[in-house]
Amino acid sequence: MTTYIIRRLLLLPLIMLGVTLIVFSMQQLLGPLKLLSTYVDPNTYAKLSDQDKIALMEQYGLTDPWPVRYGKWIGNLFKGDLGWSVVGKEPVLDALLHRFPYTVELALYAIFPIIGVGIWLGVTAAVHHNSFIDQAIRIFALIGWSLPDFVWAILVLLIFYIGLGWFPPGNLSLWADEIVKSATFNNYTHLLTIDALLNGRIDIFWDALRHILGPIIAISWLWWANLLRITRSSMLEVLRRDYIRTARSKGLPERVVINKHARRNALIPVVTTAGQMVIGLLTGVVIVEMVFVRTGLGSFAATAAQQLDYASIMGVLLFTSFMLIIGNLIIDVSYAFIDPRIRLG
Repeated sequence: MTTYIIRRLLLLPLIMLGVTLIVFSMQQLLGPLKLLSTYVDPNTYAKLSDQDKIALMEQYGLTDPWPVRYGKWIGNLFKGDLGWSVVGKEPVLDALLHRFPYTVELALYAIFPIIGVGIWLGVTAAVHHNSFIDQAIRIFALIGWSLPDFVWAILVLLIFYIGLGWFPPGNLSLWADEIVKSATFNNYTHLLTIDALLNGRIDIFWDALRHILGPIIAISWLWWANLLRITRSSMLEVLRRDYIRTARSKGLPERVVINKHARRNALIPVVTTAGQMVIGLLTGVVIVEMVFVRTGLGSFAATAAQQLDYASIMGVLLFTSFMLIIGNLIIDVSYAFIDPRIRLG
């Protein structure tokens, strides 16, 4: 397995090189003038004369041959220069780094209920195959799978905020946001709930938690539906195998048969789905973040697309590609820990 991991790590630079070639090629379709707008502040760009634009295009090498432009672009990437974000009104890298903690915090709180409950529901449905419990869980999954993201997110907002007043949209209330942005509040991790605890502000912690519970509810049901369906199918297949019948014939308790022998072997296809869910959370949940007005990567990407902010779009594309590559490596390696029969070497 160590050999496999080393081999995959050595391939990462080549895969990333391929991603950068694709992203760079997409950028070149914009033309020199459009590309220039990704390097210059919009207010400055609007005041430039034609001669100034030509001079700046030569300065940034936008009229150079393709290989030369690609080399300069890669050099800028290593320097952290991804261009200017019109949406964020700051460099693209800074805009991504400022919004990523909000997405990470949502992912940290959502991952465990999504994966834990989804797997539990799938296993429960498979163990009680064709019973009332199984049928109820399948109906639950069917409704969740059929309901569009934005519809369920709006329903959660209507019920839990408009109706009950429990979980408001946004990141924080106005009073809490003013405290967090003040000089007296120390941002150790840039995760609101954790920093609130480290600063001894339980009131801000509770306020941040109230704002994050709505998006978690909106995400969870939709993703439970997908995860439990895959878990149920995989678990049913495993329960029909000979070694499960052998374990039962030896008189092992059903709890041991399910938890020790069946569930672990049924998790292999589940790991892929769960891993993709985690990657999806870390790269931004666009619809949910837009509905709940959270300033994460998802809402940033959507706003950038609406305003044709090319530099921000390409920055998000590079970031999400990197997350997908790393995430898929972790998923592949995790197979060996779940099922020792798999030999990745």
